[in-house]
Amino acid sequence: MRVLFVSAPLLGHVFPLVPLAQAVEAAGHEVMIATAGDALQVAQSGLTTCDIAPGFTFGRIAAATMLRHPLIARQELAGAAGTRGVGLLFGAVNDRLIGALHALLARWRPDIVVHEPLAVAGAVAAARAGVPAVLHENSLFDGPSLVKATARRPLPSAAATISIAPPSVLPGRTGWPMRAVPYGGPTGAPDWLMKPAARPRIVVSRSTVPGPGSGLMRAVVAAAAELDADVILVRPGRRLGQLPDNVQGVGWVSIPAVLPTCAGIVHHGGAGTALAALDAGVPQLIVTGAGDRRHNGKVVADRGAGLAADERELSAALLTRLVTDQRLASDAAAVSAEMLAMPVPSELVPRLLALA
Repeated sequence: MRVLFVSAPLLGHVFPLVPLAQAVEAAGHEVMIATAGDALQVAQSGLTTCDIAPGFTFGRIAAATMLRHPLIARQELAGAAGTRGVGLLFGAVNDRLIGALHALLARWRPDIVVHEPLAVAGAVAAARAGVPAVLHENSLFDGPSLVKATARRPLPSAAATISIAPPSVLPGRTGWPMRAVPYGGPTGAPDWLMKPAARPRIVVSRSTVPGPGSGLMRAVVAAAAELDADVILVRPGRRLGQLPDNVQGVGWVSIPAVLPTCAGIVHHGGAGTALAALDAGVPQLIVTGAGDRRHNGKVVADRGAGLAADERELSAALLTRLVTDQRLASDAAAVSAEMLAMPVPSELVPRLLALA
């Protein structure tokens, strides 16, 4: 059997699809991931990929879309646009993908198409080809609402919806539950970062997408000298100046790989990083901002598994609370246990293939 996975052309969108894709392949079936741009790095997972928008540049489409809708753009930068901004932006992205997807389905003839919420072109192409489309949620948002906001026209109902959000963090999901197994790419981490630290360790991560919110590392560095903790900056860039003795920068590392040795993580609020921290039971401080970051920070903080703050609110006191507040640690551990009890991707494979 052949299963096609379709993702918008961003790493944070395609990585959550990898565990189920690998499980389908491990069960003896053919798998292909159709995406573009930076997300083509998913080929490093060993899965077959297809570039459905050669030369794609996300920033160019984002700039053009937001220039045409300045009021929504301002709301989106503040994290207050709801699904309006994402619908406009990813509607334009999907317009770039649909033609190549139609051609791919006609050529490769998959039995099932699995797509993430902001890759609605997968559902459109599946409907035209007459094959089942499965919605694979990849964030802490309700997937069907994102599909509705992004689709240019009404779509047939998904044959099934896979929900990866922990029920206590995002209640009311009605799809097939599946554990969000963290995937951070094939890169591991330096040996010293995989070992327990002598005092609390805080890892700081920024988005893989350039844009607003990149100042969170500067804010953490400014507060770090007053911390009784070690701070690890992942891909810090070159503009941070002299770092305090307890701060160290590293290159690209797998966040899921290093979380077990950390007492806390500070990050930009991307859903993949938030879910990885929840899975590891590590308290997180989400620096709110554009897109879904404010939403993600709110749902994590409301659950008690982390904190949410604007960049200007970062302080030594807040970072200290991140690694010393036992209530945060307890609630984060409880969500981790909840996720570990959810079905793993391999358990959903028979159910998925039965749709064909």
